[in-house]
Amino acid sequence: MLFDKFASAGTILSIRVCRDMITRRSLGYGYVNFREAADAELALDTMNFDILCGRPLRIMWQQRDRALHKSGVNNVFIKNLDKSIDNKSLYDTFSAFGNILSCKIMTDESGQPKGFGFVHFESQEAADIAINKVNGMLLADKKVFVGRFSSRNQRTDPSGPRKFTNIFLKNFGDQLDEEKFRELFSKYGKITSLKLVTDDSGHSKGFGFCSFDTPEEAEQAVENFNGFTVGDKQLFVGRFQKKNQRLSQMKRKKEVERQEPMNKYQGVNLYIKNLDDTIDNECSRKEFSKFGMITSA
Repeated sequence: MLFDKFASAGTILSIRVCRDMITRRSLGYGYVNFREAADAELALDTMNFDILCGRPLRIMWQQRDRALHKSGVNNVFIKNLDKSIDNKSLYDTFSAFGNILSCKIMTDESGQPKGFGFVHFESQEAADIAINKVNGMLLADKKVFVGRFSSRNQRTDPSGPRKFTNIFLKNFGDQLDEEKFRELFSKYGKITSLKLVTDDSGHSKGFGFCSFDTPEEAEQAVENFNGFTVGDKQLFVGRFQKKNQRLSQMKRKKEVERQEPMNKYQGVNLYIKNLDDTIDNECSRKEFSKFGMITSA
């Protein structure tokens, strides 16, 4: 079926449909290898988003660098799209600025477009040109926004560069009261509120909150007083975070720590398949040791 579809573009050397290793069911993607680059380009230009078996084909150049495809680099975000704009329309609009690795309009569960999508360019230059040329332009009588894609973590990371005016204080016991805190912090700016939390008997619980008039003042207080020694205690002064923000940050930290052991071996691990039953660990070591030191097999 694929051969019949693409043969009209030129001479095909090979076609490979990727399948599940166990079930052998198609994974929904594959590769067509043309003899001439011009034939592949013709297929890309004339067959992209053609309907095959009731579904639109998405055709792109093979990207050998998978890290680039997953990184989001050169990815452009488009919103406020009219409902009439489909994947092909989006591709046709943005392909004028450079080679496109992928292009997708986001849809809801019923398949209706959500009004936004993404175009992943091969080069940073093409992405920049697309942003400069199309941002604010009318597409199907609607003014669209086109900007650089940012991941969810980049948009919501509470440890990022977002401004803050509220700070959290802890680990000071009974050694500092509101009057002393005001004296310490007021040199860095105007304090709009200060609250040290106490128990039912009025004794300090060792933590509290302080709000400044501007983010710059709050940042100065954090920079100068975090780690400040008060008697036998080391004061913590940091940006105030809501519970869900703290939990999200802790989750990301744990994920990074979990990934570190795997990242250590990234690029040095090999996966070998289709081995004969007679091949054991010793045989594998013997064959591969000529290329370098093996840490495990």
